[in-house]
Amino acid sequence: MSVHTPFMRDGAIDYENLRGLVDRGIEAGSTTMLLTYGDSLFSLLTDDEVAVVTKVVAEQAAGRAAVVAADRIWWTGKTVEFARYARDVGADVLMVLPPDWAGSCTADSFVAHYAAVAAEIPVMVVTNVFSRSQAMGLEVLGRLRDETPGVIAIKDDLVGAFARKMALLLYGHWAIISGGQKQNHFDLIHYGCDGYLSTFVTFAPQITQRYWQAVQSEDWAEAARIIREYDMPYFDYVLSVKGGFDAALHGTYEHFGLSQRWRRAPYHSLTDEQMEQLSQLFVDLKLS
Repeated sequence: MSVHTPFMRDGAIDYENLRGLVDRGIEAGSTTMLLTYGDSLFSLLTDDEVAVVTKVVAEQAAGRAAVVAADRIWWTGKTVEFARYARDVGADVLMVLPPDWAGSCTADSFVAHYAAVAAEIPVMVVTNVFSRSQAMGLEVLGRLRDETPGVIAIKDDLVGAFARKMALLLYGHWAIISGGQKQNHFDLIHYGCDGYLSTFVTFAPQITQRYWQAVQSEDWAEAARIIREYDMPYFDYVLSVKGGFDAALHGTYEHFGLSQRWRRAPYHSLTDEQMEQLSQLFVDLKLS
């Protein structure tokens, strides 16, 4: 489960529903609660709020699911400080997203950054930091695999040829998960991808469970059918929504009574008209 930070209409973080989302994901079968800079909307939070959200999720999931914390694109010293905090409040892993404005990092400085954090807490790499140079990304990953035992997992956001090469490089060494859609995970299964971030697990857990059962039984036709009938229609719609897919995801949570649709300004929140259109999608998918 990818943890999405819910908000009240006035912009306050909705901690009650945040706890409820954690419970919902665990009840649906997710063994990991994964915070991310993107989905958890750290772009709208202060450093102090990131710390509180991390603590709340860790406390709510304690003993029931692993918790992957996330940083906020900090310099090495700040990230190491947060790694100690995340470990102390109960997080199991820290997903590290280094700053790289204007291509400022080198392979050596990336490796040193991850290694410094891995000395404090097990580390998950996220691949979107390598979008400017996939060749350098594969170099960094290979060096981390061989030189830094504290790096144990990776979340892929780049998909395609890079993801296939990454999985072949790291399979058997790290846990490998595909970000987002089932179809991205399906593309990587035979290259060593262990799992994926499920969007459906909170609001339509039966879809997640059916897909995972098909994967475990190697019923590829059934897995593809679920992708065709649910994953593709949902993502085709939400990726085209004014305000972006995250606005639609928060609207989805409101539709299913899990939290409210609101996000902090200047991010767009779905209008009433957009909510009606989204509701019709779930009728069409026979999920509502």
